[in-house]
Amino acid sequence: MSSNLDKLKELTSRLENKLEEKEKTSFGISVDNKVVTKSEKKPLLKPVKKVKEHCDNVRDENIVRVKQLYEKLKIYEKSPDFENVFVYKAMNLSGIGLKEDDFGHVREGKYIQVIAITYEPDKNGKKKAKNISLGYFGKADTLENTLKNEIIEFVLRWRYEKTFQNVEHYKDLLARLESSSDTLF
Repeated sequence: MSSNLDKLKELTSRLENKLEEKEKTSFGISVDNKVVTKSEKKPLLKPVKKVKEHCDNVRDENIVRVKQLYEKLKIYEKSPDFENVFVYKAMNLSGIGLKEDDFGHVREGKYIQVIAITYEPDKNGKKKAKNISLGYFGKADTLENTLKNEIIEFVLRWRYEKTFQNVEHYKDLLARLESSSDTLF
């Protein structure tokens, strides 16, 4: 459980370092003994702004920002109740890379969508993955950088909150084991 949180913290740290490095390269600062000017390479992402609306911890801060992005990106049009956004099993993007090697890159000719994934039974009762579009943002080629960053941030922050929820679930299960006498049944 804590190793997943540690991995997420490590990923966040690496992301911040990459963003900082990209920001430096966009302003003509030397990276690996090569000077890159602003005209040669645009920064992929801008650093994510910190949210400080009376938040006591990282999770509170994250959920405040997720809700802001939920409203700004008009996710409420497809999922009107904010709390129900976390019922989905997973969330992904189409048209924008989220893997480490293509993070933030738009795929030319593709359309940008926030995709929620749920599992529903088919006619035989077998669970089957179902993709639901929560937001459509047009062609990747016409997407503004600011909007792209907010879309990516929404998905990543949603995943971060989902991780917190999963950790709570496992803590509850472990507590049930500790409180049971000899057996659960």
